[in-house]
Amino acid sequence: GARRGLVMGIYATVLSLGFARFSIDGETLVEARPPQMRFGGVAVAIPAGAFVQAVASAEEALSSRVVEAVGKAKRVADLFAGSGTFTLRLARGAHVHAVESEARALDALSRAARHAQGLKPISIETRDLYRRPLMAKELAKYDAVVFDPPRDGAAPQAKELAKSAVPIIVAVSCNPATLARDARYLIDAGWRLGPVQPVDQFLWSHHVEAVAVLTKG
Repeated sequence: GARRGLVMGIYATVLSLGFARFSIDGETLVEARPPQMRFGGVAVAIPAGAFVQAVASAEEALSSRVVEAVGKAKRVADLFAGSGTFTLRLARGAHVHAVESEARALDALSRAARHAQGLKPISIETRDLYRRPLMAKELAKYDAVVFDPPRDGAAPQAKELAKSAVPIIVAVSCNPATLARDARYLIDAGWRLGPVQPVDQFLWSHHVEAVAVLTKG
């Protein structure tokens, strides 16, 4: 009885405040309607607990730089793809393989892509890139690779990228220290570090996003 009363109270509060969903630790308690975000004009129903960029203008700045850096690449791998922040934008001009460990995020991306117009084919793969990074042989088919890992960076994947011949690699990071470490693996293997664009979406804090472009060949 007490639990039911608490739940009903939360439900009433959520509805009165106009929230789409209220969840704790990824578990949805109340959902008045599916929360949606638009990535490159494509509506995506974001699952509970999914990672998204904190500021819309910052997301647009990061995405614009990623798309610009990839250029005319026809086959792109988007690693740590989440729900498609970059994937859906990249798919306007390229076939994209999106890889992510969170199945719910990829499900959201897949549903959005099926109902979108004007996209090149998108394939998805649920895979833990820390335990099973894409190997150099798997990377051989791609003209460009984008990776946007958590704060710990992507050392296992960066080491495999360093063994590959991918001509364009775009690293997105919220941690300059791990970005520098992962870029070093690539630079030591012959990639050239091009422009690094910081994006300050966490005002009054020391946190900063950045996009680094590395090229080879």
